Amino acid sequence: MKVAEQSKRVQQAYQGIDQTKRYRLMEAIQIIKKTPKVKFDESVDLAFCLGVDPKQSDQAVRGVVSLPNGTGKKVRIAVFCKGEAEKSAREAGADFIGAEDLIKKVEGGWLDFDVVVSTPDLMKDVGKLGKILGPKGLMPNPKAGTVTTDVAKAIKEVKAGRVEFKVDKQGNINLSVGKLSFLEQAIYENALQAIEAIVHQRPASVKGIFIKGIALSSSMGPGLKLDLTEFQP
Repeated sequence: MKVAEQSKRVQQAYQGIDQTKRYRLMEAIQIIKKTPKVKFDESVDLAFCLGVDPKQSDQAVRGVVSLPNGTGKKVRIAVFCKGEAEKSAREAGADFIGAEDLIKKVEGGWLDFDVVVSTPDLMKDVGKLGKILGPKGLMPNPKAGTVTTDVAKAIKEVKAGRVEFKVDKQGNINLSVGKLSFLEQAIYENALQAIEAIVHQRPASVKGIFIKGIALSSSMGPGLKLDLTEFQP
């Protein structure tokens, strides 16, 4: 795309958007659905600014949410397991399955997957991949349901639209809640489910404002600030 064409598209995208306004969720969705499109199906993203100190272990907001209408993405799942669990993982539709062989492959730099699931018995060995998987948010975690003896259940939930979220070092959370091609109601249901999940993750040690701001955007479009009063518990 030429710079001039890109500038024109960006200018059109911002037309009619009030940067000082706080939009209701459905109104924001309707606006981004009408913005000039690009050649691919953009993701619809939520960005949260949280009033937490991520350096404090009791304020490290983390969890999972099941999006009722899925993510619209094909998720590649790698499963570290062996024995009977290997059969269950294959039947559930895992893309990559293995134990020591798969661990060595990842150690060698292979990372062609989006989600990692592991059985508890292999976590001692998978833990050695922390420096590789950790920075990319791929490390299996019991709280996220990705360290489990029931690998089939974990795989099915991920494929159905389960998304993991985690606060970053700046106190922000970013996650996709669908595709721009989704119907408005489908995006709304997904986004509302994600927002409510994070609202309920408020750490007990946070005394002030927990959610300072939420913005909704498409991958290549402008961010619209949301009216937080709509989501107060």
